[in-house]
Amino acid sequence: MRPGRLGMEGTMEFFATAAWGTEPALRDELRELRIPRVRCDRGGVNFEGHWEHAWKVCLHSRIALRVMLPLQGFFSPDAEALYDGVRSVDWSEHLTPAHSLAVTASCRDSVLTHTNFVAQKVKDAVVDQQRDKAGERSSVDRHDPDLHIFLHLKKNNATVYLDLAGDSLHKRGYRKKTSKAPLKESLAAAILRLSKWDRRRPFVDPMCGSGTIAIEAALWSRRVVPGLSREHFGFERWPNHDESAKKKMAELREQAQAQAITEGPDIFASDIDAEAIDAAFRNAQAAGAQVEFTQASVFDLKPLGSTGMIVTNPPYGKQIDTDAEFYTRLGQTFQKLKNHRIGILLADRKFERAMGLEQERYQLLFNGDIQCSLGSYEIE
Repeated sequence: MRPGRLGMEGTMEFFATAAWGTEPALRDELRELRIPRVRCDRGGVNFEGHWEHAWKVCLHSRIALRVMLPLQGFFSPDAEALYDGVRSVDWSEHLTPAHSLAVTASCRDSVLTHTNFVAQKVKDAVVDQQRDKAGERSSVDRHDPDLHIFLHLKKNNATVYLDLAGDSLHKRGYRKKTSKAPLKESLAAAILRLSKWDRRRPFVDPMCGSGTIAIEAALWSRRVVPGLSREHFGFERWPNHDESAKKKMAELREQAQAQAITEGPDIFASDIDAEAIDAAFRNAQAAGAQVEFTQASVFDLKPLGSTGMIVTNPPYGKQIDTDAEFYTRLGQTFQKLKNHRIGILLADRKFERAMGLEQERYQLLFNGDIQCSLGSYEIE
């Protein structure tokens, strides 16, 4: 396959997308995975490497949403320029009429503003080229395509990407039941890393909802690779993912399987809602995560031992009407946990003040469309 934008030494440039605010966590994760030339950007992380590096990110990353290969960029002030630019790509290298496709578009500060129209134009350019070359065209499958094309249009500059992941990487497959406003698995993983959990301290989420934070903590601490739960990634269905590539991907999966460990820190989770605990327990079973669940109030939280880690996302703020008194009590509860570290996602910074804790660091994040702050505290 012809690479997209060439980097140094014949490597290719890739872009791993991430939720806004989690880019530093993704950068650190990819560096830990020894992915070369990693650098933060808005909405994700750029890196350079060979195909195997991009496949490894798809397989191992807990925080990335997608891994994109930029194919071509061009100026696109109108629909005709967009069509011509997309059609100038040799799509036969990536897609045959026997393979299905889907197109997604994003538009910002451009003449063309309607994403569905832009996606339709991109699709037309691709299939028209196919008809001219082969006499037939690919079908469109919006739910499970063989090839997902993404077009980003900003200030009339278009970039065509191929999506290696296929489906969003945050979907681990274990979340069978959810509670109100659950965190995406990728956001939960980012919060764990941004909270600076060392993966050794005993861990608890005392307002666990459907259990996503605790489950991600259990899987991370035991080095369970998230991509192993997937039957395949998008790139494995591309027409030129040949036998050599399949063999290499099988080796990467074997290596990932071998790195899991059975021992890890104690992971606890609790919630006052019995239905939430039931959902969390079922999700943990589906994930194969070792988490001990109990029904309890957060205000009954006790120390985990001589030291511990608390990471939680209170289901309050915009989700449930809760006043500052709740957070004052929460702060008083946390203050009793000496030598414990705390990471808490807050939908309103006034609640941070109500807790009355001395903040070590602050990180702006988005839980869906809700702007939040991740506060980190060390209770001494």
